Amino acid sequence: MMEEEPMSPAARLFHAPHFNNHIIAIMGSGKEIDIDVLKAGIRATLARHPRFCSVQVLDETEGKKARWVRTDVEVERHLVIPDLHPGGGDTAAADRLLEDYVASLSRSTMDASRPMWEFHILNFPTSEAAAVAVFRVHHSLGDGASLMSLLLACFRKTSDPDALPSLPGPHLQPRSPPRSLRPVALLRWLWATPVFVWNTLLDVAHLVATSIFLKDTPTPFKGADGTEFHPKRFVHRTISLHDVKAIKNAMHCTINDVLVGVTSASFSRYLSRKYGESGQQLPENIRMRSTLLVNMRPTPTIHALAAAMEEGNTTGDKWGNLLGYLLLPFPVALYEDPLDYVRKGKAIADRKKNSMEAVFTYRSAAVVFRHCGFKAAAALTHRVLSNTTLSFSNIVGPVEEIEFYGHPMVYLAPTVYGHPHALTVTLVSYMNTMKVVLAVDELAIPDPHQLLDDFADSLELIKEALARTT
Repeated sequence: MMEEEPMSPAARLFHAPHFNNHIIAIMGSGKEIDIDVLKAGIRATLARHPRFCSVQVLDETEGKKARWVRTDVEVERHLVIPDLHPGGGDTAAADRLLEDYVASLSRSTMDASRPMWEFHILNFPTSEAAAVAVFRVHHSLGDGASLMSLLLACFRKTSDPDALPSLPGPHLQPRSPPRSLRPVALLRWLWATPVFVWNTLLDVAHLVATSIFLKDTPTPFKGADGTEFHPKRFVHRTISLHDVKAIKNAMHCTINDVLVGVTSASFSRYLSRKYGESGQQLPENIRMRSTLLVNMRPTPTIHALAAAMEEGNTTGDKWGNLLGYLLLPFPVALYEDPLDYVRKGKAIADRKKNSMEAVFTYRSAAVVFRHCGFKAAAALTHRVLSNTTLSFSNIVGPVEEIEFYGHPMVYLAPTVYGHPHALTVTLVSYMNTMKVVLAVDELAIPDPHQLLDDFADSLELIKEALARTT
């Protein structure tokens, strides 16, 4: 009998008509991609993971629940090699051809009769890479953090082909305070606990209101009803991680604080221009919120995943979509001091750290799923997302150059589509760079490259403002 595992509620949710989500990772290669080498590498790693060698059986008849069923994987059926030739050595034409091809993927889904993942190989040079591999996987196979860890577990350092990629290490746990300061620490704890509870209660009330009536301000970023069914365009731009770190160090905050601030500044610049084009001023008190997915299960380390795939004894016990989410507001305003965007970003991030909002959304979704069924859980989640503006995520990537199956990786640009947002922002670090990746509904945002320009310009303005203060 073939091995079977039940599907998690979140995995089922990603098959709902309004949440047919796919993850895309665009990977630039420093050389032409050798198809035979790629096949051999996939067979030895990715194709051995249980989610990548299982089909999804959604039929819940005969008392059986939706489940994963193991199957044989024919790697060749998961490789797509389109016959595309930009011609003439024109890198601008090659970039547009690549962009159009990746956008065309959002108009299709994958064959559910086999494991739902595939690689698209585009063996022509662009302005950033000698060739490009596009990895597409259905979101039901795992959450973004776990899938990123799995992908990195298949890769190796360019400097040492036997070594796994290095990620920034975790922060050291703070030491216990000296005895003389322990009363102060106790007082801080006594103060922090009610604040934590109060913040959680406020966030829960805010979520309930959003699920019923509280909507974001209509702006050019808000898609029309049914935006989840519209084709998406995927664009990306490289910015300097060194500049982001310099701002972080000077303002005594985190990289995430800086990125929230830069994103807020970018949105403000873009929307101010859009309203100005129609003779209007940027409205005050714009409510703009993103949904930020939070993995409620510790992400498997890339070393553990690599060892499991190599030994061929992988299991799905510690894998899957166990997701909560929180609502992250983005201030939209034209501040005289660009550093105010970072200060606001830090205040927002600090406030969200002192709340159990993500735990509440995860637990409440599980309760709704268990007692009201899959359709009710999907409808509730769809309503919350529809009443917000965008999706936002920040991913920590390798700190040194890596290669995927012998091919040097020039850049990595992951994103997602299929949910009810016209705009998805993904920020991912790699070496000393940061990729800004946008997935947009062109009916709402017809000029996504202009928004990328605003990201680059906003970071530069914040950096210049910081230089004037030192």
